[in-house]
Amino acid sequence: MSAEMVDWDLAVATARRLVSPGPQVSAADAAAVVAELRQLSIEADGHVRRFTGLASPPDAPPVAVVDRNGWVTSNVQGFRVALSPVIDKLRGDRPAAAFRGPAAAAGRRITGVQIGLLLSFLASKVLGQYEVFLPAEAGSGRLSLVAPNIVATERALDVNPHDFRLWVCLHEVTHRTQFTAVPWLKEHVESELRAFVDASELDPAALLARLRGALGGLVDAVRGRGDLSVIELVQTPGQRVVLDRLQAFMSLVEGHAEYVMDGVGPDVIPTLSVIRRRFDQRRGGVGPVDRMLRRLLGLDLKMRQYAEGARFVRAVVDRVGMDGFNRVWSAPETLPTRAEIGDAGAWIDRVHGAAAATPAG
Repeated sequence: MSAEMVDWDLAVATARRLVSPGPQVSAADAAAVVAELRQLSIEADGHVRRFTGLASPPDAPPVAVVDRNGWVTSNVQGFRVALSPVIDKLRGDRPAAAFRGPAAAAGRRITGVQIGLLLSFLASKVLGQYEVFLPAEAGSGRLSLVAPNIVATERALDVNPHDFRLWVCLHEVTHRTQFTAVPWLKEHVESELRAFVDASELDPAALLARLRGALGGLVDAVRGRGDLSVIELVQTPGQRVVLDRLQAFMSLVEGHAEYVMDGVGPDVIPTLSVIRRRFDQRRGGVGPVDRMLRRLLGLDLKMRQYAEGARFVRAVVDRVGMDGFNRVWSAPETLPTRAEIGDAGAWIDRVHGAAAATPAG
Protein backbone atom coordinates (compact mmCIF):
# COMPACT_ATOMS: atom_id res chain seq x y z
CA MET A 1 0.00 0.00 0.00
CA SER A 2 2.67 2.51 1.04
CA ALA A 3 4.54 1.95 -2.24
CA GLU A 4 2.03 4.36 -3.84
CA MET A 5 3.12 7.15 -1.49
CA VAL A 6 6.88 6.54 -1.09
CA ASP A 7 9.51 5.35 -3.53
CA TRP A 8 11.03 2.84 -1.13
CA ASP A 9 13.52 1.53 -3.67
CA LEU A 10 14.83 5.07 -4.09
CA ALA A 11 15.04 5.43 -0.29
CA VAL A 12 17.24 2.34 -0.09
CA ALA A 13 19.36 3.40 -3.07
CA THR A 14 19.84 6.92 -1.64
CA ALA A 15 20.89 5.65 1.77
CA ARG A 16 23.27 3.08 0.32
CA ARG A 17 24.85 5.63 -1.98
CA LEU A 18 25.49 8.10 0.85
CA VAL A 19 26.50 5.89 3.77
CA SER A 20 30.13 4.82 4.07
CA PRO A 21 30.88 1.11 4.56
CA GLY A 22 32.58 1.70 7.91
CA PRO A 23 36.03 0.85 9.26
CA GLN A 24 38.42 -1.20 7.18
CA VAL A 25 38.85 -4.76 8.43
CA SER A 26 40.07 -7.92 6.76
CA ALA A 27 37.59 -10.62 5.75
CA ALA A 28 38.94 -12.87 8.50
CA ASP A 29 38.61 -10.16 11.16
CA ALA A 30 35.09 -9.32 9.98
CA ALA A 31 34.05 -12.97 10.26
CA ALA A 32 35.54 -13.11 13.75
CA VAL A 33 33.60 -10.02 14.83
CA VAL A 34 30.34 -11.48 13.54
CA ALA A 35 30.96 -14.82 15.28
CA GLU A 36 31.83 -13.13 18.57
CA LEU A 37 28.77 -10.87 18.50
CA ARG A 38 26.53 -13.87 17.92
CA GLN A 39 28.12 -15.73 20.81
CA LEU A 40 28.03 -12.72 23.12
CA SER A 41 24.34 -12.16 22.39
CA ILE A 42 23.67 -15.70 23.66
CA GLU A 43 25.80 -15.04 26.74
CA ALA A 44 24.04 -11.72 27.32
CA ASP A 45 20.65 -13.43 27.23
CA GLY A 46 21.60 -15.55 30.22
CA HIS A 47 22.87 -12.52 32.15
CA VAL A 48 19.72 -10.51 31.40
CA ARG A 49 17.49 -13.41 32.38
CA ARG A 50 19.19 -13.84 35.77
CA PHE A 51 19.43 -10.13 36.54
CA THR A 52 15.91 -9.07 35.57
CA GLY A 53 13.84 -12.17 36.28
CA LEU A 54 12.37 -11.84 32.76
CA ALA A 55 12.87 -14.52 30.13
CA SER A 56 12.50 -14.53 26.37
CA PRO A 57 10.72 -17.59 24.97
CA PRO A 58 13.06 -20.39 23.89
CA ASP A 59 12.06 -19.97 20.26
CA ALA A 60 13.10 -16.30 20.12
CA PRO A 61 14.98 -15.75 16.83
CA PRO A 62 18.77 -15.42 17.03
CA VAL A 63 20.55 -12.11 16.60
CA ALA A 64 21.12 -10.80 13.07
CA VAL A 65 24.59 -9.29 12.69
CA VAL A 66 24.44 -6.85 9.75
CA ASP A 67 26.48 -4.22 7.96
CA ARG A 68 25.23 -0.68 7.34
CA ASN A 69 23.52 -1.55 4.06
CA GLY A 70 21.83 -4.50 5.74
CA TRP A 71 20.56 -2.20 8.47
CA VAL A 72 19.16 0.19 5.86
CA THR A 73 17.29 -2.57 4.02
CA SER A 74 15.90 -3.99 7.24
CA ASN A 75 14.73 -0.61 8.50
CA VAL A 76 12.98 0.26 5.27
CA GLN A 77 10.82 -2.81 5.96
CA GLY A 78 10.10 -1.39 9.41
CA PHE A 79 9.36 2.08 8.04
CA ARG A 80 6.82 0.64 5.62
CA VAL A 81 4.99 -1.13 8.42
CA ALA A 82 5.19 1.73 10.92
CA LEU A 83 4.07 4.34 8.38
CA SER A 84 1.14 2.34 7.03
CA PRO A 85 -1.39 4.00 9.43
CA VAL A 86 -0.17 7.42 8.28
CA ILE A 87 -0.51 6.39 4.64
CA ASP A 88 -4.03 5.11 5.25
CA LYS A 89 -5.04 8.38 6.89
CA LEU A 90 -3.48 10.45 4.13
CA ARG A 91 -5.53 8.56 1.60
CA GLY A 92 -8.77 8.84 3.51
CA ASP A 93 -11.59 9.30 1.06
CA ARG A 94 -9.43 10.88 -1.61
CA PRO A 95 -9.85 9.41 -5.08
CA ALA A 96 -7.18 7.02 -6.31
CA ALA A 97 -6.45 9.45 -9.15
CA ALA A 98 -5.01 11.89 -6.60
CA PHE A 99 -2.07 9.53 -6.15
CA ARG A 100 -1.30 9.14 -9.84
CA GLY A 101 0.30 11.42 -12.39
CA PRO A 102 3.52 13.48 -12.54
CA ALA A 103 2.95 15.39 -9.30
CA ALA A 104 2.29 12.23 -7.30
CA ALA A 105 5.32 10.53 -8.85
CA ALA A 106 7.50 13.49 -7.92
CA GLY A 107 6.15 13.39 -4.39
CA ARG A 108 7.00 9.70 -4.08
CA ARG A 109 10.55 10.35 -5.23
CA ILE A 110 11.03 13.35 -2.93
CA THR A 111 9.79 11.38 0.07
CA GLY A 112 11.99 8.44 -0.91
CA VAL A 113 15.06 10.68 -1.02
CA GLN A 114 14.15 12.26 2.34
CA ILE A 115 13.82 8.88 4.03
CA GLY A 116 17.04 7.75 2.38
CA LEU A 117 18.88 10.78 3.79
CA LEU A 118 17.56 10.01 7.26
CA LEU A 119 18.57 6.36 7.00
CA SER A 120 22.05 7.24 5.71
CA PHE A 121 22.66 9.36 8.81
CA LEU A 122 21.33 6.80 11.25
CA ALA A 123 23.02 3.84 9.55
CA SER A 124 26.43 5.00 10.74
CA LYS A 125 25.24 5.70 14.32
CA VAL A 126 23.10 2.77 15.43
CA LEU A 127 24.95 0.01 17.28
CA GLY A 128 21.97 -2.31 17.46
CA GLN A 129 18.23 -2.40 17.86
CA TYR A 130 15.27 -4.63 18.47
CA GLU A 131 13.04 -4.12 15.45
CA VAL A 132 9.42 -4.19 16.57
CA PHE A 133 7.82 -3.30 13.24
CA LEU A 134 8.31 -5.95 10.60
CA PRO A 135 6.24 -7.36 7.76
CA ALA A 136 4.10 -10.29 8.88
CA GLU A 137 6.19 -12.77 6.92
CA ALA A 138 9.38 -11.60 8.70
CA GLY A 139 8.15 -12.54 12.16
CA SER A 140 7.18 -10.60 15.27
CA GLY A 141 10.53 -8.97 16.01
CA ARG A 142 14.21 -9.04 15.18
CA LEU A 143 17.36 -8.19 17.13
CA SER A 144 20.05 -6.65 14.92
CA LEU A 145 23.62 -5.68 15.73
CA VAL A 146 25.44 -3.37 13.30
CA ALA A 147 28.97 -4.79 13.28
CA PRO A 148 30.87 -1.95 11.55
CA ASN A 149 29.37 0.65 13.91
CA ILE A 150 30.31 -1.39 16.97
CA VAL A 151 33.88 -1.78 15.69
CA ALA A 152 34.11 1.92 14.76
CA THR A 153 32.86 2.98 18.19
CA GLU A 154 35.12 0.69 20.20
CA ARG A 155 38.09 1.99 18.19
CA ALA A 156 37.08 5.63 18.66
CA LEU A 157 36.67 5.08 22.41
CA ASP A 158 39.87 3.02 22.60
CA VAL A 159 38.22 0.41 24.83
CA ASN A 160 38.51 -3.36 25.19
CA PRO A 161 36.65 -4.81 22.17
CA HIS A 162 35.35 -7.94 23.92
CA ASP A 163 34.06 -5.97 26.89
CA PHE A 164 32.44 -3.31 24.72
CA ARG A 165 30.72 -5.87 22.49
CA LEU A 166 29.26 -7.71 25.47
CA TRP A 167 28.13 -4.39 26.96
CA VAL A 168 26.28 -3.49 23.76
CA CYS A 169 24.74 -6.96 23.59
CA LEU A 170 23.43 -6.61 27.15
CA HIS A 171 21.57 -3.44 26.17
CA GLU A 172 20.06 -4.79 22.97
CA VAL A 173 19.18 -8.22 24.38
CA THR A 174 17.35 -6.43 27.21
CA HIS A 175 15.12 -4.80 24.58
CA ARG A 176 14.42 -8.17 22.99
CA THR A 177 13.59 -9.56 26.42
CA GLN A 178 11.19 -6.71 27.14
CA PHE A 179 9.18 -7.26 23.98
CA THR A 180 9.22 -11.06 24.02
CA ALA A 181 8.75 -11.67 27.75
CA VAL A 182 5.89 -9.15 28.05
CA PRO A 183 3.19 -10.40 25.64
CA TRP A 184 1.12 -7.21 25.42
CA LEU A 185 3.99 -4.76 24.92
CA LYS A 186 4.19 -4.79 21.11
CA GLU A 187 0.43 -4.41 20.72
CA HIS A 188 0.50 -1.53 23.20
CA VAL A 189 3.14 0.34 21.17
CA GLU A 190 1.16 -0.23 17.98
CA SER A 191 -1.99 1.07 19.68
CA GLU A 192 -0.22 4.20 20.87
CA LEU A 193 1.16 4.90 17.41
CA ARG A 194 -2.33 4.52 15.93
CA ALA A 195 -3.60 6.97 18.55
CA PHE A 196 -0.82 9.39 17.59
CA VAL A 197 -1.84 9.17 13.93
CA ASP A 198 -5.53 9.52 14.78
CA ALA A 199 -4.73 12.73 16.67
CA SER A 200 -2.84 14.17 13.72
CA GLU A 201 -4.08 16.87 11.40
CA LEU A 202 -2.91 16.05 7.89
CA ASP A 203 -4.71 18.87 6.15
CA PRO A 204 -1.96 20.65 4.18
CA ALA A 205 -3.10 24.16 5.16
CA ALA A 206 -3.22 23.32 8.87
CA LEU A 207 0.17 21.61 8.71
CA LEU A 208 1.68 24.60 6.91
CA ALA A 209 0.33 26.95 9.58
CA ARG A 210 1.95 24.87 12.32
CA LEU A 211 5.22 24.75 10.40
CA ARG A 212 5.23 28.53 10.07
CA GLY A 213 4.45 28.96 13.73
CA ALA A 214 7.27 26.59 14.63
CA LEU A 215 9.98 28.40 12.65
CA GLY A 216 11.21 30.31 15.68
CA GLY A 217 11.49 27.15 17.71
CA LEU A 218 13.21 25.40 14.85
CA VAL A 219 15.86 28.12 14.64
CA ASP A 220 16.42 27.81 18.39
CA ALA A 221 16.78 24.04 18.03
CA VAL A 222 19.40 24.45 15.30
CA ARG A 223 21.32 26.93 17.42
CA GLY A 224 21.18 24.68 20.45
CA ARG A 225 18.89 26.91 22.50
CA GLY A 226 15.75 24.80 22.26
CA ASP A 227 14.79 21.34 23.46
CA LEU A 228 12.32 20.42 20.71
CA SER A 229 12.78 18.17 17.70
CA VAL A 230 11.08 18.64 14.34
CA ILE A 231 8.43 16.09 15.35
CA GLU A 232 7.61 18.00 18.53
CA LEU A 233 7.48 21.34 16.76
CA VAL A 234 4.68 20.34 14.37
CA GLN A 235 2.57 18.13 16.60
CA THR A 236 -1.08 18.89 17.35
CA PRO A 237 -2.40 19.33 20.92
CA GLY A 238 -3.93 15.86 20.73
CA GLN A 239 -0.64 14.39 19.64
CA ARG A 240 1.13 15.99 22.59
CA VAL A 241 -0.98 13.90 24.97
CA VAL A 242 -0.06 10.68 23.16
CA LEU A 243 3.56 11.76 22.77
CA ASP A 244 3.83 12.26 26.52
CA ARG A 245 2.82 8.63 27.00
CA LEU A 246 5.17 7.46 24.27
CA GLN A 247 8.07 9.41 25.75
CA ALA A 248 7.41 7.94 29.18
CA PHE A 249 7.34 4.47 27.64
CA MET A 250 10.58 5.04 25.74
CA SER A 251 12.23 6.40 28.87
CA LEU A 252 11.18 3.24 30.68
CA VAL A 253 12.45 0.72 28.12
CA GLU A 254 15.65 2.61 27.37
CA GLY A 255 16.34 3.34 31.02
CA HIS A 256 15.69 -0.30 31.92
CA ALA A 257 18.23 -1.41 29.30
CA GLU A 258 20.76 1.11 30.63
CA TYR A 259 20.22 -0.10 34.19
CA VAL A 260 20.62 -3.73 33.17
CA MET A 261 23.77 -3.26 31.07
CA ASP A 262 25.46 -1.42 33.93
CA GLY A 263 23.99 -3.62 36.66
CA VAL A 264 25.17 -6.84 35.06
CA GLY A 265 28.37 -5.25 33.85
CA PRO A 266 30.65 -5.12 36.90
CA ASP A 267 30.56 -8.89 37.34
CA VAL A 268 31.30 -9.77 33.71
CA ILE A 269 32.90 -6.65 32.18
CA PRO A 270 36.12 -5.68 33.99
CA THR A 271 36.52 -2.39 32.09
CA LEU A 272 32.90 -1.25 32.50
CA SER A 273 33.68 2.04 34.26
CA VAL A 274 36.07 3.10 31.49
CA ILE A 275 33.57 2.15 28.77
CA ARG A 276 30.71 4.01 30.41
CA ARG A 277 32.70 7.16 31.03
CA ARG A 278 34.07 7.37 27.48
CA PHE A 279 30.79 6.37 25.87
CA ASP A 280 28.82 9.05 27.71
CA GLN A 281 31.39 11.68 26.74
CA ARG A 282 30.93 10.81 23.07
CA ARG A 283 27.17 10.33 23.07
CA GLY A 284 26.22 13.93 22.38
CA GLY A 285 27.75 13.93 18.89
CA VAL A 286 31.24 14.57 17.67
CA GLY A 287 30.79 17.80 15.70
CA PRO A 288 28.44 20.78 15.25
CA VAL A 289 26.64 19.34 12.21
CA ASP A 290 26.23 15.99 13.92
CA ARG A 291 24.88 17.66 17.05
CA MET A 292 22.46 19.78 15.02
CA LEU A 293 21.08 16.75 13.18
CA ARG A 294 20.70 14.85 16.42
CA ARG A 295 18.76 17.74 17.91
CA LEU A 296 16.47 18.15 14.91
CA LEU A 297 15.76 14.40 14.68
CA GLY A 298 15.01 14.13 18.38
CA LEU A 299 18.09 12.05 19.20
CA ASP A 300 18.97 14.46 22.01
CA LEU A 301 15.59 13.58 23.47
CA LYS A 302 16.56 9.91 23.28
CA MET A 303 19.71 10.66 25.28
CA ARG A 304 17.60 12.27 27.98
CA GLN A 305 15.33 9.24 27.93
CA TYR A 306 18.30 7.01 28.69
CA ALA A 307 19.30 9.08 31.71
CA GLU A 308 15.83 9.82 33.09
CA GLY A 309 14.65 6.25 32.59
CA ALA A 310 17.72 4.78 34.26
CA ARG A 311 17.21 7.03 37.28
CA PHE A 312 13.58 5.91 37.50
CA VAL A 313 14.46 2.21 37.34
CA ARG A 314 17.27 2.58 39.85
CA ALA A 315 15.06 4.45 42.31
CA VAL A 316 12.25 1.88 42.06
CA VAL A 317 14.57 -1.14 42.41
CA ASP A 318 16.27 0.49 45.40
CA ARG A 319 12.92 0.79 47.17
CA VAL A 320 10.91 -2.27 46.14
CA GLY A 321 13.48 -4.61 44.58
CA MET A 322 13.58 -6.09 41.09
CA ASP A 323 10.40 -8.12 41.60
CA GLY A 324 8.66 -4.94 42.71
CA PHE A 325 9.94 -3.07 39.70
CA ASN A 326 8.69 -5.83 37.39
CA ARG A 327 5.15 -4.86 38.34
CA VAL A 328 5.67 -2.22 35.67
CA TRP A 329 5.17 -4.95 33.04
CA SER A 330 1.84 -6.15 34.45
CA ALA A 331 -0.44 -4.11 32.18
CA PRO A 332 -0.51 -0.82 30.26
CA GLU A 333 -2.06 0.77 33.37
CA THR A 334 1.08 0.04 35.43
CA LEU A 335 3.41 1.81 33.01
CA PRO A 336 4.76 5.06 34.46
CA THR A 337 3.44 8.39 33.26
CA ARG A 338 5.83 11.06 32.08
CA ALA A 339 5.52 12.79 35.45
CA GLU A 340 6.23 9.52 37.28
CA ILE A 341 9.42 8.98 35.29
CA GLY A 342 10.72 12.00 37.16
CA ASP A 343 9.10 10.96 40.45
CA ALA A 344 9.58 7.25 41.08
CA GLY A 345 7.92 7.56 44.48
CA ALA A 346 4.66 8.60 42.84
CA TRP A 347 4.69 5.46 40.69
CA ILE A 348 5.48 3.28 43.71
CA ASP A 349 2.64 4.85 45.68
CA ARG A 350 0.20 4.33 42.83
CA VAL A 351 1.17 0.76 41.94
CA HIS A 352 2.39 -0.61 45.27
CA GLY A 353 0.62 1.64 47.74
CA ALA A 354 2.12 4.05 50.24
CA ALA A 355 3.22 1.14 52.45
CA ALA A 356 6.06 0.48 50.00
CA ALA A 357 7.83 3.67 51.07
CA THR A 358 10.76 1.94 52.78
CA PRO A 359 13.81 0.80 50.80
CA ALA A 360 13.98 -2.84 49.75
CA GLY A 361 16.16 -4.85 52.07
